[in-house]
Amino acid sequence: MMSALCETEQTENGLVEAVAVLISKMPRMRVELSEGKLGECYKVKPDYMKAWEKWRAQITKLDSSAFWVQCNHQLTREGLKNMLQIMLGNSNSLCAAACHWLELYIANLLYVRPFTTGLESMYSLAQKCMQLKPSSNAHRLVELMIGILGENTEVVLAECSRAFGPWMVAHAIELLTAGSDEAEVILHEERHNLGEISIAELHRLVYAQVLSSHVLTWQIAPIYLISCMKQGMGLLELLLYKQSVQNNELLLKNIEICRLYDLDSVSSNIMKIAGVYHWKHGRKGAGVFWLQQARDEVRLNRIAQHLFDSVGKSISDESFKQWEGLIELLGSETKAAGGLEFLHKYRDFKKSLKQVHLGKTTDSAKQAVESLISLMKNTSTPPRFWLPLLYDSLKLLNWQERPLLTVPQTNLLLNKLQELSMARLRPDFTEVELPQQALSSVRLALATNLGRAILEE
Repeated sequence: MMSALCETEQTENGLVEAVAVLISKMPRMRVELSEGKLGECYKVKPDYMKAWEKWRAQITKLDSSAFWVQCNHQLTREGLKNMLQIMLGNSNSLCAAACHWLELYIANLLYVRPFTTGLESMYSLAQKCMQLKPSSNAHRLVELMIGILGENTEVVLAECSRAFGPWMVAHAIELLTAGSDEAEVILHEERHNLGEISIAELHRLVYAQVLSSHVLTWQIAPIYLISCMKQGMGLLELLLYKQSVQNNELLLKNIEICRLYDLDSVSSNIMKIAGVYHWKHGRKGAGVFWLQQARDEVRLNRIAQHLFDSVGKSISDESFKQWEGLIELLGSETKAAGGLEFLHKYRDFKKSLKQVHLGKTTDSAKQAVESLISLMKNTSTPPRFWLPLLYDSLKLLNWQERPLLTVPQTNLLLNKLQELSMARLRPDFTEVELPQQALSSVRLALATNLGRAILEE
């Protein structure tokens, strides 16, 4: 009795071991398997096919073995026999063991049709598995996979959009068109109902819009917009114009994007916008800088005229110091009628005159005289500044050591005083505030200097 039980148990263990060995020897068309994975690898198809047929023959041989009669444990016997039927590809066993049509689908590819190739065959098998194992609630990936297997481009895009959003759709297009001429036509054909753009361009535009709506990702949007031949460049320009010019770092990034995509006119306009914004908000230096970068001569001339008018209300040191930095920044190239040219010459005159008042030598005084004569000769110097300039130069006119002005130079200045009398009669003439005795003091100084100059000559 004990002997019979032991023999039955040995048979049962032997069957379990035999099935386990067959599972571990399942052929796989792979270069290698990671450690712990079951199966034997084959690199080429002929070797794999031979091993596959041999393996199935071994399963069939075990399935028809007489040892099953000696296995008295019903659950073990039925379980092992069922595993063998699954490995042999029995459709009933596969369908009963699978919980989902995808499991049945993979089981068929493993045990029934391991040489299946081409999307058409795979799609047909998937349809069959779905009929045998219908699912009540489909996962979002399932519809996507069915669309891929069925080579249905529209379905794939719709499912990508529904399940993953615009990023996936924009990049799925590259995969769909990689090996399909039909998908290439569908996705890149211009469509009237889309405003004469293609489906591919539409989805890139949608994703670019998503990127451009966030402060951290808007800089990536140009990469997608530049690939949209119909509407991309127009939308890229709008995106760049929308960016704030308040932040200097953001402004520089904006200009760099313009440089990368050869948008010189857009870059120039952005710098003009930045210049006007900073000027209006009190950042005069930054405003002038960006307008200079944009080469906006019209606005620079207006600013120069504004500076001239502001300084022109008074020629005092205090008024000039307020604007001297901007005058220097604007440079002498900006052409504003009667504006910057006079202000730059006036600045040089003031520097020379300051050296004289600090007790410098006669050479400094002569240099100041040269600046004065240059100002008085220049047509850009407004008549209302003639008397203030002469009044500032009284120390030069009354120089004790020797007369600094020659006879022709003195006559020039006297003629300017005469012309000033006529200019004052015009309604648009503006007087500069000076002491009451300023005119008489200048006349006396010029007359004295003229006499001294004549005697010296």
